[in-house]
Amino acid sequence: MPRPTTKPDLIEAANAQFHKLWQMIGSMTEREQNAVFNFGEDFLQKQKEAHWRRDKNLRDVLVHLYEWHQLLLNWVKTNQNGEPKPFLPEPYNWKTYPQMNVGFWEKHQATPYAQSLDMLKKSHAEVVDMMDVFSDDELFSKGHFSWTGTSTLGSYCVSATSSHYDWAMKKIKRHIQSQRDS
Repeated sequence: MPRPTTKPDLIEAANAQFHKLWQMIGSMTEREQNAVFNFGEDFLQKQKEAHWRRDKNLRDVLVHLYEWHQLLLNWVKTNQNGEPKPFLPEPYNWKTYPQMNVGFWEKHQATPYAQSLDMLKKSHAEVVDMMDVFSDDELFSKGHFSWTGTSTLGSYCVSATSSHYDWAMKKIKRHIQSQRDS
């Protein structure tokens, strides 16, 4: 699917990838949904991204998506209310955001799996509703909002939805394969 450049495409991509994510989760057995990730040490040693070791189960992936939805929603709301804030909260920046992700992981270690499902469903709907308020120009014209910097609001939305869902599905697919191979 090409990267969205219009509001209808943005919303369609977000919903389509979310639906695929949900289908993937629905195809899993209860045991697979609740199992600890076991990608194997050989695989993990080859991975540069910290998330392969950070996320230990499906709940961790779902709350990660939820927290990035919250970042987007809070960032848009705050800036729309006239209070300029960067996308990443202080003290984080694009070099240190992996530490923020660890904070999200720590925050949700007591969150039940069932609750993570509900949280993500709700936050996805909130993000889609938020995106629907904006015009194509507001979403995809560089410089339309000073607070989006050199990017567009739509680009941030893609990153927090369809692209992030792709990331999650790759990880979940790897988990499913490891479960079924063992």
